[in-house]
Amino acid sequence: MTVSEACERSEQVVEAYRHCERVVRDEARNFSYGIRLMPAPKRRAMSAIYAFARGIDDIGDGPEPACVRLDLLDRSRRRLLTVQDVLRGRADVRTLEGHPVLTALADAAARYPIPLDAFDELIDGCENDVRGADYDTFDDLLRYCQRVAGTVGRLSLGVFGSDGRQRAEGLADSLGVALQLTNILRDLREDRLTGRIYIPKEDLVRFGCTLELDEAGTFTDPPWRLNELVVFQAERARAWYAEGLRLLPLLDRRSAACTAAMAGIYRRLLETIAERPAIALNGRVSLPTWQKAVVAARALSGVER
Repeated sequence: MTVSEACERSEQVVEAYRHCERVVRDEARNFSYGIRLMPAPKRRAMSAIYAFARGIDDIGDGPEPACVRLDLLDRSRRRLLTVQDVLRGRADVRTLEGHPVLTALADAAARYPIPLDAFDELIDGCENDVRGADYDTFDDLLRYCQRVAGTVGRLSLGVFGSDGRQRAEGLADSLGVALQLTNILRDLREDRLTGRIYIPKEDLVRFGCTLELDEAGTFTDPPWRLNELVVFQAERARAWYAEGLRLLPLLDRRSAACTAAMAGIYRRLLETIAERPAIALNGRVSLPTWQKAVVAARALSGVER
């Protein structure tokens, strides 16, 4: 590669990272509060991870027919293989031209030990969504949560670095499960409107709920039963937070702050839902911007742990 080609390549990488950071800024309403606490090189790498993961998630939730979305997810797998081939010297880096997210991801993976194979599990989880998978037991749901959220935690560890990598990966997985359980409660009605139910069938039976909707899109189950179901699921999520947050002492200060900010925002969201289940049952819950900013500031100071 000539000097001019190297300079041009450098400009492409810079612009690729800018693109990923725009994706984070525009799409990651909660994730961005943590990621902005990272030093610039790690922030860029985390943006690349998020942008690729977001693309996979968007395919899974897209309006296209299932067969089209499954094909697009398979294409994402092939593109990931191309990135890995570039890193191993089996493919020319120029094969990534025109794909800013792939360009940024390849650069990030060249700088940090990011386990790119974990993205395959994320794609597996999204394929479950597209196929309309059911979850009979919590163990079934747990595997799904580990695929769609725990994997992102393990990918992030590649950028963060940690003491005791194997233990840290297990705790990152647990924190990912906590975040995904919170997402499930936050999006309960929204998911149901699209035909998806993430509450295990065994729990629906336990609380005498069906999660059926009437023509107005309102749950038909008795409100008190639904409230008990939501409170039970929230308590389960709390236990996973308690386990996952043991990750923080294994991280450096900035990485711990990033993780604490994201987890803190989702924990507060969870407590809002647990205190007022009707909110989640009637719409999508979110925290006000000022409250997210407070959580991020407290995380940086070490208070939000």
